[in-house]
Amino acid sequence: MTRNEGTIDRVFRVVLGLALLSLIVVGPHTWLGLVGLIPLVTGFVGFCPLYRVLGISTCRVSA
Repeated sequence: MTRNEGTIDRVFRVVLGLALLSLIVVGPHTWLGLVGLIPLVTGFVGFCPLYRVLGISTCRVSA
């Protein structure tokens, strides 16, 4: 598993994941907030399987 997410992408995913997870506790109290686990985990790991399938990478290539 090589990283395919850049720093800004990872930060955005973690923030989005936390926001979606907050739907479980605050707001409409819906279990759909568990969808937030996907961007949260991929943000922490730095690898997105969908990016791999589509051939996308936001990670800088170091020389």
